[in-house]
Amino acid sequence: MTGTHDRRRAGFKERTRVAEARARLREAVVTHDRTTSVAVADAAGRTLAVPVTAARDVPGYERAAMDGYAVRAADTFGASERDPAVLRASETMAPETAVRVHTGSELPEGADAVVMIEQVAEVGGDVEVLDAVAVGENVGAPDEDVAAGQHLHDAGHRLRPSDLGLLKASGVRDVTVYDRPEVAVIPTGEELVQSDPDPGEVVETNGLTVSRLVEGWGGRARYRDVVTDEEDALRAAIEGDLDADVVVTTGGSSVGERDLTPDVVEDLGELVFHGVALKPGHPVAAGVVEDTPVLCLPGYPVACIVNAVQFLRPAMKQAGGMPIPAFPQIEAELSGKLRSEPGVRTYARVSLEETDDGYVADPVHTSGSGVLSSVSLADGWVVVPEPAEGVAAGETVTVEQWEVRP
Repeated sequence: MTGTHDRRRAGFKERTRVAEARARLREAVVTHDRTTSVAVADAAGRTLAVPVTAARDVPGYERAAMDGYAVRAADTFGASERDPAVLRASETMAPETAVRVHTGSELPEGADAVVMIEQVAEVGGDVEVLDAVAVGENVGAPDEDVAAGQHLHDAGHRLRPSDLGLLKASGVRDVTVYDRPEVAVIPTGEELVQSDPDPGEVVETNGLTVSRLVEGWGGRARYRDVVTDEEDALRAAIEGDLDADVVVTTGGSSVGERDLTPDVVEDLGELVFHGVALKPGHPVAAGVVEDTPVLCLPGYPVACIVNAVQFLRPAMKQAGGMPIPAFPQIEAELSGKLRSEPGVRTYARVSLEETDDGYVADPVHTSGSGVLSSVSLADGWVVVPEPAEGVAAGETVTVEQWEVRP
């Protein structure tokens, strides 16, 4: 493999900035054009492939906008407190009658207005109207909420539960959505086992974690068996999943003797970056093989997760024609200092504590990129930008809650 030994001896002479790495990966990702029709009830979280319009008016009938009496407006002409219009209370509409209605009730046929209950006096079987009403007053039109043919959502919109209610009310039964993007997840490493490790063996967790992240982000994960650190095995595993929208490997992405994955990708296609100025997890790589983007995530669990969030999530969503919303954020006061290396974007894990004065962010001091518990103990992370040398205690920071999936 050309350049393999040179890179391993030299290490990472330069690290690509995060923004530049994302831009290069974005250029390598092609949005697929596969679509499917799904029932509205099953469409939560799916992304529209075509715009949606209303099939009918909502509510679809004239309705009372107030509690009161439905009337013919002409029968109330000139009514006042001193000279009320006297109408006969009835259950059906006729000239000089009034029908009791409630907010949201369908307007009786023949009525064209509603007198608010506050503007009537009920005397025996009669209704005294104390104020005249105009045609259409206190009446909701059939298309007051939505009109038939009204544009509801654009292509690319990710459907929320509240959207489904509107679509159903508007007579939309099925929607055309993008197929979920397919992501092949290939864990690598000769030391990995699925359970009950012997000395020197490690339980495979990265592939499982990344697969579940993919599914939580709206994709479909192909969680593959562990592949050993051999060029032929890695080559076969990657080539076997090139029909996926994105291929992602875990482990073997650095520059050691057993870190073969980036070189295999380069040999099969093109490497677009290798080594990014972020911490934890700078030995991340990405390339393109036969028009399929391949992302090589580091083997340390925290580094793997950080890079999955920063690179795999946007790549997968772009491949699936999905929007890439920001994660929920909380402002908090930092309880202890966060350290970072100048020139490197740092993702510092913190836990959150709610107080009467707001939130406090406590640094998770178990900071090694191989310590998986530091992620489980955290509620999010603080992104320390490249120029900074850390953040002092007492500063207000923004905590990105990356596991709260928008």
